[in-house]
Amino acid sequence: MKSIESSVLDQVFSPLEKSLTPEAARILVNLRADRKLQKRVDRLASKNTEGRLTAKEHAEYSTIVHANNVIAVMQAKARAVLLAHQK
Repeated sequence: MKSIESSVLDQVFSPLEKSLTPEAARILVNLRADRKLQKRVDRLASKNTEGRLTAKEHAEYSTIVHANNVIAVMQAKARAVLLAHQK
């Protein structure tokens, strides 16, 4: 089941499918956090699970989670573009 956030983001980014070239879609699909950021995310996720985030860390982690949701929806749109161009 989609969250409200992902449903809204899906609607907001719906026009993206019409404007992405296959090359841009591939770049978007392969977008990943660099090693330093991923290490920070992993550390914050662990502290969050343990209930040990400070207020500042919680704000940072919430921002990262939101950004990941945005990127995930954009990547889904990009995958749709690539799938459509395979046909």
